[in-house]
Amino acid sequence: MNTSDFNWTLIRSFLAALDRGSLMAAARSLGTTQPTVGRHIGELESQLGVVLFERTGRGLEPTLHAQRLADAARAMASAADQLARQASGAQNDGGGTVRISASQPVTCVLLPPVLLQMRLALPDIQIDLVSSNAVSNLLQREADIALRMVRPDQASLVCKRIGQVAIGTYAHRDYLRRRGTPRAPADLLTHDLIGNDRNTDIVRGFADMGFSIKREDFAVRTDDLNAYHAAVGAGLGVGFLPRYAARLNPDLVPLLPLLSIPPLPMWLAVHREIRSNPRIRQVWDFLAQALPQALT
Repeated sequence: MNTSDFNWTLIRSFLAALDRGSLMAAARSLGTTQPTVGRHIGELESQLGVVLFERTGRGLEPTLHAQRLADAARAMASAADQLARQASGAQNDGGGTVRISASQPVTCVLLPPVLLQMRLALPDIQIDLVSSNAVSNLLQREADIALRMVRPDQASLVCKRIGQVAIGTYAHRDYLRRRGTPRAPADLLTHDLIGNDRNTDIVRGFADMGFSIKREDFAVRTDDLNAYHAAVGAGLGVGFLPRYAARLNPDLVPLLPLLSIPPLPMWLAVHREIRSNPRIRQVWDFLAQALPQALT
């Protein structure tokens, strides 16, 4: 292979397919189409003269050649990302786009009013809003700024705790008319509970209160946070919601005020190399000031 003809842009598609396990998931992570990722993989295989993936019913199975290529490909991607961060951090223009990543409830409920204030204050800055429950890898520029309920642990990130998200117990007033109102934590065990599918946070929360429940004890299960909120809002049962989201629905009734549910910390995170970018710094400072007020 003539290295001068090598298309280095194919590496991102290769790594996305390797990490996600399917063309569809890789395309979704890259913001492109499945045929495009498939074409990139085919081109890379043609240039290298090897087969990188076996197509199976379960997705993509990396070959030994793919596993050998992975470390070198990640090093290339890391170098390209570092170059992009340095270039972004060196820009002096205060306008442009800032990409913010946060969980579904935060992007759908908490952030929009804050972003309205920010658009009025910073009209030259456009926002890409990424709704993701996964911890976006800021090192790979999936986002410029991330809002997270856990502190990112990459040493190259700057993190700031800006507040905490209070969690309460809620049910729709129609549900309470049908089933009655729980007066003590033990009463919850006789009610329809909205729980998680694979996430174990609620199960562990009950265990901390001394109650042993399992996945099958939930009347409705979902790990999609928007679907969870909708289930409680529709009156399907008792659920546990951020107070900033529940207070927007006047039909949701707060329950068990003495039940102590640990609040979730909220963190802002940004890569050190781009924090000095004027527009990113302006958005960072605005969010750090406005979000604590929105959480009260």
